[in-house]
Amino acid sequence: MTETVWWKRGTVYQVYPRSFQDTNGDGVGDLPGIMARLDYLAWLGVDAVWISPVYPSPMADFGYDVADYCGIDPLFGTLADFDALIDEAHRRKLKVILDFVPNHSSIAHPWFAESRSSRSSPKRDWYIWRDPAPGGGPPNNWVSNFGGPAWTLDEATGQYYYHAFLAEQPDLNWRNPAVRAAMHDALRFWLERGVDGFRVDVIWHLMKDAGFRDNPANPDYAPGTPEINRFTQVYSADRPEVFDVIAGMRAVLRQYGERVLIGEIYLPIERLVAYYGPDLTGADLPFNFQLIQTPWRADAVADLVANYEAALPEGGWPNWVLGNHDQPRIAARVGEAQARIAAMLLLTLRGTPTLYYGDEIGLGHVPIPPERAQDPWERNEPGHGRDPERTPMQWDEAPQAGFSDAEPWLPLSEDWPIRNVEAQRSDPASMLTLHRRLLALRRDHAALAVGEYRGLPVEAEAVFAYERFADGESLRVVLNFGGESQSLPLPEGDWTILLSTLAGRAGAPARTTLALGPDEGVILRRI
Repeated sequence: MTETVWWKRGTVYQVYPRSFQDTNGDGVGDLPGIMARLDYLAWLGVDAVWISPVYPSPMADFGYDVADYCGIDPLFGTLADFDALIDEAHRRKLKVILDFVPNHSSIAHPWFAESRSSRSSPKRDWYIWRDPAPGGGPPNNWVSNFGGPAWTLDEATGQYYYHAFLAEQPDLNWRNPAVRAAMHDALRFWLERGVDGFRVDVIWHLMKDAGFRDNPANPDYAPGTPEINRFTQVYSADRPEVFDVIAGMRAVLRQYGERVLIGEIYLPIERLVAYYGPDLTGADLPFNFQLIQTPWRADAVADLVANYEAALPEGGWPNWVLGNHDQPRIAARVGEAQARIAAMLLLTLRGTPTLYYGDEIGLGHVPIPPERAQDPWERNEPGHGRDPERTPMQWDEAPQAGFSDAEPWLPLSEDWPIRNVEAQRSDPASMLTLHRRLLALRRDHAALAVGEYRGLPVEAEAVFAYERFADGESLRVVLNFGGESQSLPLPEGDWTILLSTLAGRAGAPARTTLALGPDEGVILRRI
């Protein structure tokens, strides 16, 4: 292929460990469960599995509050289980990407216990401590991403500590060289065990304004939206000094060969692409969440793709995401019919795609009764919780959908007896079959995996079309974002449908005109 680096030609599959497969009957997924499903991932055709945090943690934010960066929480298994998982994944030619959470630790981390012990503690400066404002109260107006102030007073020492998220998640001070060194050592710990890369949590938060200035009010703030939107996060995130921090992490990874650094970044395109870093010394893949945030219309998505492609720095490799553990599922946002269009879009655009577990079977919004709510954000700001996109994977029609022998930590979707892997595996019209065929086409056609991209003009407002080409091969992708049939002219030549989002059309000829059904997407090849 034109590009040989695995993370450019491959597809990433995100596993939320609590919800993938439980093997010990406690209703929570675990590492042996992931290992038990590696054959499924290899069968599906993905290339890498990204595992959300499995470190020791009090679970205030379900693992994103880390108490030890070099261990495994007993809830998920042991370090030996992790090593076995790495070995078994690699045996199946699957890469393993580990979630890394360097912006904040748990309040239970020994580092923080030592830091808060006194103002003169050797680790005091490992976290962000500030005196109260002159009139008393928090040092500035920064707000927690989960609602409420981002500062908590420590009565014993009379200072506030900063937490961009929960009070149980104090932010580390990345201006301190000792913190950077300790975090680099943590990266090396996992790299030595064979991890193929890291997804870095909230990477754009790692540096804060040195003067801790107030964030300006957001003139577009709408009541009822999360409180974090009251202010524009000018001083609490996306600071220019962060690029030096990211370059340092990348340098550690480069000592181990082809390892990938992925950064979680919720920023507009013009700021997002800055995270490739000067001369591409930043993240290999600054996560591109624009498809999650863009209106689901053909013109809006076409403009997004064009703007993103134009904004990429020379040599910067694109990437695309439809969902994750923090965002409503794609089928919940656009409906099941358009979720098929979304799958074809994700897996045929130029760049590395990331799939979220369960999207390949069309999991949608799963209602969570108030008494079953788990997410701390939901408790702080009701209506904004992330539980509906974290429900257990549905494997078969056995009790608890084959996920567990016990009641799962979150409920299953009501249609789990028919919306599961086993029911869809042999169904040629299923969402799972569509994903598997799309992934197979990416492997078989360099044009889709690493080829160039060119947007195509289309008169129909509801249709987005583009071309992917490499090594003398050109493929055309045509996506109907609307609920009405479309008839589109084709360039001269004989065309065949390689794949349709609707069953039964693969191999059908298309000569001068393409008849496109409602909510249908096709991949065409000139023969």
